[in-house]
Amino acid sequence: MKDIIKVTVVLLIICLIASGILAFVYKKTAPIIEENKKIEQENARKEVLPKAKYFESVCDNGKILYYKGFNESKKLVGYTFQCEKDGYSSKIQTMVGIDTLLQITGIKIVSQQETPGLGANCIKPKFIEQFKNKNPTTIYVDKDGGDIESITGATISTRAITNPIREKFIAIKRKLENRGKIK
Repeated sequence: MKDIIKVTVVLLIICLIASGILAFVYKKTAPIIEENKKIEQENARKEVLPKAKYFESVCDNGKILYYKGFNESKKLVGYTFQCEKDGYSSKIQTMVGIDTLLQITGIKIVSQQETPGLGANCIKPKFIEQFKNKNPTTIYVDKDGGDIESITGATISTRAITNPIREKFIAIKRKLENRGKIK
């Protein structure tokens, strides 16, 4: 009986020390990780809307809906937004750039953990380039009658990128129309 209590106390002490170390490391690294995420998001915005030099967030009910992109002359050059949807084996997050004519300037897959060799091909330039200069309200996967060629063996992943771009853009477009920013 004494041995069980002794082993239990030793394990408890080890767990407390390990938990304390993990909490300390988390407290030190959390701000660094958060800052790196912000930098990564900013770089993704610049990649999908290359004419923009700086961005201003547009919020709706305290949540960032999209960003307005401006050039050096403080002229609006477009918008960026992020959307996400569950793919085949992970949540796929996509950054999208839209110019002032409401055409896609580029997309970037920010996060995905799809099947290597199949859905993970969504990060390849051949797939990404299909979206450029397209009207986001009319993009559909080829298997749904559209002109975005689905990734072979990964239609679910392709839809998880294409559909939320269209859906979120339509919601943003309605907000812009309601605010009188576009007609």
